[in-house]
Amino acid sequence: MELSEDAKQYCGKQFGQEPFGLAESDPEFSMLFANFAFDEVIRESKLDDKTRFLAILAALMGCQGLETFRSMVLGALRNCVTPVELKELIYQGTAYLGLGRTLPFLLALNEALAQQGLSVPSQPRGTTTRETRVEAGNQAQVDIFGESMRGYQNSGPEETRHINRWLAGNCFGDYYTRDGLDDRQREMITFCFLAAQGGCEPQLVSHAAGNLHIGNNKAFLIDVVSQCLPYIGYPRSLNALRCVREASK
Repeated sequence: MELSEDAKQYCGKQFGQEPFGLAESDPEFSMLFANFAFDEVIRESKLDDKTRFLAILAALMGCQGLETFRSMVLGALRNCVTPVELKELIYQGTAYLGLGRTLPFLLALNEALAQQGLSVPSQPRGTTTRETRVEAGNQAQVDIFGESMRGYQNSGPEETRHINRWLAGNCFGDYYTRDGLDDRQREMITFCFLAAQGGCEPQLVSHAAGNLHIGNNKAFLIDVVSQCLPYIGYPRSLNALRCVREASK
């Protein structure tokens, strides 16, 4: 088996070389993966490079693929994704994966930025205050999921109502309202966090529906799952597709 011409061209364009450092130690595996992920899978996609990289990097965070993330983030930085967008990707991931899972990725990104001589503009990107974050976050929930989310922060059993308030104020008010990524990008990467993490199918159905509500249609979500499949495997990809179908009913 040889590396296909399309895979060779894609690796050269995006990474400069085989991105995972396996060409010498594991040449057969390296060719198998590259011919699939960088040729066959790419040919099925209508995603632009930026969207593809954001989806894959979010999925790698979800499945804790730190070393693969290190390799892929260099390609993203070289070609199409800005340092600001990558920072926002990781910041938002904390709401869905927790700091225990996202801190290693933030440190890896900071290291990659330093190696490339890149920096992030220092101005704050938050758009809310302590006083406005809950209301603004709830409005983001309404914008993404529909009018049924209006006042969600005040709903539910009293003993867990604080969680609903945190979801509006922290998850949506602190993160979704930030500059750097738009709502469609943020909802897409959230879908990828959940799909790759596994065990979050109820939330994945909800966020598939949120994606559909704001214009990331069924074909787009199937394309996103397809591009993430080489990195998260078939079981979680098939679960994600089932959730997309359920949300599309």
